[in-house]
Amino acid sequence: MTPLRRRFGIGRDVSVFTLGTMRALSSPKQMLAVVRAALAAGINHIETAPAYGPAENFLGSALQELYKKGEEPSGGWVITSKLLPGVDLNDGKRQLEAILQRLGIAKLDNLAVHGLNQPEHLNWVIEGEGGELLRWAQAQGLVTQVGFSSHGSYPLIQEAIESGHFQFCSLHLHLLDPERIPLADKALQSGMGVMAISPADKGGRLQAPSQTLIDDCNPFHPLELAYRFLLARGFSTLTLGAASASDLLMAHSMMNLTGPLDPKEQKAIEQVRSNSYQRLAGTHCNQCRACLPCPNDVPIPELLRLRNLRIGHDLKAFTEERYNLIGRAGHWWEKIDASSCEHCGKCLPHCPDQLAIPDLLAETHQLLAATPRRRLWS
Repeated sequence: MTPLRRRFGIGRDVSVFTLGTMRALSSPKQMLAVVRAALAAGINHIETAPAYGPAENFLGSALQELYKKGEEPSGGWVITSKLLPGVDLNDGKRQLEAILQRLGIAKLDNLAVHGLNQPEHLNWVIEGEGGELLRWAQAQGLVTQVGFSSHGSYPLIQEAIESGHFQFCSLHLHLLDPERIPLADKALQSGMGVMAISPADKGGRLQAPSQTLIDDCNPFHPLELAYRFLLARGFSTLTLGAASASDLLMAHSMMNLTGPLDPKEQKAIEQVRSNSYQRLAGTHCNQCRACLPCPNDVPIPELLRLRNLRIGHDLKAFTEERYNLIGRAGHWWEKIDASSCEHCGKCLPHCPDQLAIPDLLAETHQLLAATPRRRLWS
């Protein structure tokens, strides 16, 4: 069966799954095996970045080896790489040329701003040298289209989508955290490509789910259900960070399962949500953000989102890991944890669900504060 391809902005069509290269960093041999497995799984789109250590060098080597043997998808590989925001024009040009050299290609399909997470990052594109850099790259024929990835706030992502400066975006879109789904829908409707970032790992470490979540998703595996949820929404592609060929088996089996959710899938998703609400016993945070701004800049919705996942789905390891990255990941994640809440109560009148927010924040800190863990790619 011919693998399905979906429109991705103004660039070439892409497979509904994308190979992410952040995990195949042990050796060129590992990268070659993973890329070859992606080809066998029907994947034609690969996502990488200079920030992923040796990934681009390893990928370039793997692609050259496969080219020699005539191993490539129909129409060739579609490659996405990224540049961190804030560089000046000349340095950005040098960095892009170095990307092309490492990958062994003359033109990059997709170039993204890597981590458009702060207002100054968007301003760098709209009014600064970032915009000059992206326009130069396209004018020189070095890049087909430009986009952004973001771990930023809802309003920032919305502004970036509406700015008209980008042809695609990469966002955190997850079954258990659907807050940004409307943004992705808006991007699709405007003609942009939409890539869902790490629906497995960042979606709750669904490759190793809790027994609670396994039971709630029955008869589906949680990862299978999460993939179907996103595929049925029509988003362009979902990233998979593979370290071995076995990490691509589920993607291979689901490559063409892109139609609307069937009744069993819909029932399972409703079961996941209703059981979570029951466990949270009226304390589920709906992420409306009416509680903001906090006088102490406590990111209330983000912290209560982790509480939702911890209590509602028993995702202990994942939520502890995320919570203990707070203040340790620069602009990639929050900087203030729940212990900074001074119980001033200013958020309380604004919550439409009348949640006892200060008490819930205190509980969140008690539940999730633990020994910090090292980031995967730092």
